[in-house]
Formats: sequence, structure tokens, C-alpha cells
Amino acid sequence: MALIVQKFGGSSVANAERILHVAEIITNTFKKGNQVVVVLSAQGDTTDELLEKAAELNPAASRREMDMLLNTGEQMSIALMAMAIEKLGFPVVSLTGWQVGMETTAAYGAARIKRVSGTRIQEELDQHKIVLVAGFQGINKYGDVTTLGRGGSDTTAVALAVALRADLCQIYTDVDGVYTADPRKVPNARKIEEITFDEMLELASLGAQVLHNRSVEMAKRYNMNIEVLSSFTGAPGTIVKEAVKQVEKTYISGVAQDKNVARLALVGLKDIPGVAFKVFNLLAREKVNVDIILQSIGRADSKDISFTVPLADKDTALEILQEKAYHIIKENQDALGFDHVDINQDVAKVSVVGGGMVDNPGVAATMFEALYEAHINIMMISTSEIKVSVLIDKEDTDRAVAAIHAKFFA
Repeated sequence: MALIVQKFGGSSVANAERILHVAEIITNTFKKGNQVVVVLSAQGDTTDELLEKAAELNPAASRREMDMLLNTGEQMSIALMAMAIEKLGFPVVSLTGWQVGMETTAAYGAARIKRVSGTRIQEELDQHKIVLVAGFQGINKYGDVTTLGRGGSDTTAVALAVALRADLCQIYTDVDGVYTADPRKVPNARKIEEITFDEMLELASLGAQVLHNRSVEMAKRYNMNIEVLSSFTGAPGTIVKEAVKQVEKTYISGVAQDKNVARLALVGLKDIPGVAFKVFNLLAREKVNVDIILQSIGRADSKDISFTVPLADKDTALEILQEKAYHIIKENQDALGFDHVDINQDVAKVSVVGGGMVDNPGVAATMFEALYEAHINIMMISTSEIKVSVLIDKEDTDRAVAAIHAKFFA
């Protein structure tokens, strides 16, 4: 008998028909003699609808009250699923995040999991029940409900799998695995049978929406294998694990794109030691993540530094640099001087990822050749042992992904 944790996303439980279909998947797993714990997201567009309702009343509502509101979406899903499974004649119980002891930090809207008490779940499993858990939510030290932010239900599922020492964590989505590129945009994209945690983490961080990077980080930390598969097709999925057999021709695992980026350039910075530290320390203090960085060669005692940030952080970064920089740096008796900030939000990041590229020279050259042949200009470049990323015009994104994919997977 195995203990299996399953997670179903919002599209999988979007309406009554799909809920009944997922109920069949869950009960079929249970009928095979397995203990089953299921994590559910809010139905379809429920979260967006709740956000709209809040905005109608108070566009500046507190994060605490927003978490109180958003928790209801997942609770509706588990209650409806429990009703569907009851109708099929199986023992089942639905539980909220706080009922299962999902203890989190106090950061409303973006809480982190601190501890999971598996006691209540284990009690229900011992009574031979299917256990349904609301994803995306927990409880903080003040007794307030919290939400885990984007990808929170994936993270909930992995956290429960780790806490319960599950044999497998299955993440059901609207695609039947991890592909070498988005199959909706690259028709000849191939499904990957196995992929390493490191490769999946890079793809998730670079915009691949199959798994959220926080869930992959946790799975890697505790060596919890994840299977990504579709709730619609029933086809075998992709296993995410620590190590896979590397085939010579497949040293590239995939091509990813991210259109939610902006490029900022500080023009005319002083060409002296410590300037880069001061710039990025300011951004780090305000929790602004910086990705690709490019510094120009100094000229006439000045230089330029360009970098990318998530599009959602663009305004925050600009405010920090333009309005807060002088006042904060003044504490160190040295003003951060620059001529102006140049912003470009019509950009996108395209990346190739693969654990095998470290032992295969020429990956970057092949990628750049594909872009050259497609007449696509490269603005910035970033590399690591398993990744090469470029910044390009946003309007060229789909063509770039198709061209790069064709070059590596022809």
C-alpha cells in the first residue's frame, strides 16, 4: 500500500463535469489500495473573481483581509469534491490549511511554510478516508489565515508529501507533462519522460508554468519525486527527480520564455568601486529580484549598468532608484549619482536549459546562430552551467522560441 499525494489545479476542477471526472481519478487511485491525500486549487477563475469583488469595495484592502477572502476559493473546491466523492460511495473528509496544521510565516499574500503537522491527516487516513486539503493556504502565529502566493497549491502538495513521507507526489495540470517548449506555441515540442530538479527549477524560474519554482525547490531539498501529468488525457507524465539518465543527443531539456520582465538601465553612473554594490543593495532591501546584469566599459569616469526585473517590480525599482537612492546612500556619505534611468518593458527573456550543456561546448553558439538566422537581435546575455538566457524584443518571442527549438530538436 502506497501513500500518494495528488494535486489538481483550477482548470481540472473548473465545473461540475470536471469535478466528477477528477473524483473518478481520485477514487480509482484509492481503489488500488493506496492511501490518498488530495490538494485542490480554487475553481477556474474564482480567484480573479474574488479579486474583482474586493476591488469594487476597496482597491486598497489590507493583505490580511485579502487572505481571508481568497482562502474561500480553495475551501469551495474541497467541499464540492468531497460531495462528489461521497456520491460515488467512498469515505472522504475535506480539511482547510489550518485544520491540517499548515503553519506559515506572517507575510500575508506571500507566506512561507514553516511547519506541517501531519497528525490530523494521519488520523483520517487511519480511518481509511480519502483526505482533501485546501491548497494555497495556512495559518500564522497570530491565528490568522494566510495565502502562499503564486504556485501555492503546488507548494502545499509537496510540503504535505514531505511531511507525510509519501511515496509519490502527483501534480495534475492541463498538460500531460513537461515539454521541450510550450506545445501550444511549438507544435513539434516533445514530452520529456524524466527531468532533474535543477533543470525543472530553471525552467520554472524562467517562465515555464507547469510547476512553480517554490514547489520544485522544496522537492529538491527533501528529494521528493514529482510526477507531472494531465487530468484530462490519462497519459503517462514527466517524472521530476534528482538524477536522470543523460542521453547524448538530449543535453538540452527545453526552451523557455518569459514576457513578464522589464529592462532598466542606469546611464552615467560614476566609474568607481562600490557603485554596483550600492545599486543592487538598494533593490535587495526592497525585495526586488534582479536577473540579467550587464555593465558597460567605463568611459570618461562614467559607466552604464543594465539589468532586468520582473515586470510587476518595475515601478518599485524605478521609485527606489529615482526617489530613495539619494537619501539612503547619503547615510554612507556618498550619493549615488547617475544621469538618468532608461526603461524598456517591451522585452522578453528566452532561455535554453539542460544539465548536459556543461560538458557540451557550443550550446550558446548554436542558440545565437538560430536567432541570427531568424533575424532576431540580442540585447543582453546571461549564462550558467545549465542555462543560457537572452533578452530580446517582446514581439520576437514566439519566433525566437520556435527557431531555437528547431535548431536543437530538429
